[in-house]
Amino acid sequence: MSTKDYLEKDYYKVLGVSKTASQDEIKKSYRKLARKFHPDANKGDSDAEDRFKEVSEAYDVLSDDKRRKEYDGVRSMPSGFRGGQQGGGFGFDLGDLFGQQGGQGGAGGGTGERIGDLFGGLFNRGGGGGTGTRPTSGARRARRGADVETDVTLSFGRAMNGVTVPIKLTSEAGCPSCHGTGAKAGTVPRVCPNCEGTGQETRNLGSFGFQEPCQECRGRGLVVDDPCPTCHGSGRATGTRTIQARIPAGVADGQKIRLKGKGAPGENGGQAGDLYVNIKVKPHKVFGRSADNLTLTVPVTFPEAALGAEIKVPTFQGPPVTLRLPEGTPNGRTFRVRGRGSARRDGTKGDLLVTVDVNVPQKVDDHTREALEKLHEAGDGDDLRSELLQQARQE
Repeated sequence: MSTKDYLEKDYYKVLGVSKTASQDEIKKSYRKLARKFHPDANKGDSDAEDRFKEVSEAYDVLSDDKRRKEYDGVRSMPSGFRGGQQGGGFGFDLGDLFGQQGGQGGAGGGTGERIGDLFGGLFNRGGGGGTGTRPTSGARRARRGADVETDVTLSFGRAMNGVTVPIKLTSEAGCPSCHGTGAKAGTVPRVCPNCEGTGQETRNLGSFGFQEPCQECRGRGLVVDDPCPTCHGSGRATGTRTIQARIPAGVADGQKIRLKGKGAPGENGGQAGDLYVNIKVKPHKVFGRSADNLTLTVPVTFPEAALGAEIKVPTFQGPPVTLRLPEGTPNGRTFRVRGRGSARRDGTKGDLLVTVDVNVPQKVDDHTREALEKLHEAGDGDDLRSELLQQARQE
């Protein structure tokens, strides 16, 4: 549609309201006519469909105070400025006039340039040069999907070996009823008059300004007058889906794994958000975890600790290994078995840390008592606590 055709349309007449009608009157009339000529209520009636489009077009302009003021201003000009040969007019299209860059108007503030500056906001919504068009839905700002967070509980073995688990997610996606538009079936949203479809508005703070999501359309770039009953105009609906998530080997309790692009879908071509998986690992009856190392406490007898011994200790999902205890091994000493721990990112493994727990017998028979008394007599001259008592008396 040319600018001439656009300006010669009487939007007030289309909506059946006066030029001084209030916004409430315009809105009321629009809703009444939209219901009457809606395509869903007039199946196969092309005239009703054209009428519905005219009503929507008129409301799109008159419902926006800024655009309505510009529209009234241009239509109040002599007819010659609005195209044609009416009344001895100049006979040119205002769209051509607005597109001038110099020409007959000159570079120093000619007629076409001044009028283009005055009314350019009405026709140049999409950043073009006087085409009389508004931004399409494809020009709206792409929005990244929201990040999603969930918990996964694993057994100790599955965490050590790695596993692929199904994760059921409930997150927002495009509404299936309105296909993400937010408008009731058969209707379309209109471009937000505040941000002109960009989804962003500029806040001025004195000498500088910054952009933020539009408060009127909440960053969508569209305003819905007849909202979808499913999503209530948001264009988003809660949906459930199941994805297969690969949990790497060696994952630890409390670790958070990020799966890029597995979160909520984006809008207007925006990329999907990320999925964050919080790992919870059930404890093992024998093995513990310290960073990339596994921990193990093994009981030994007093003679084994005192005299030294070779003992077998278990490894996780592997054969036992032989650990050599030197003579006089104290209780609580930790030994390291290389390469028997948790998997690392580089493919290597941590170590197995074995802590000795000297087992003191709870019941002593006569033979054992006799042996222990001889041991005690042999070491009677060694006062193990003398230094402790001396240090305790110091200030």
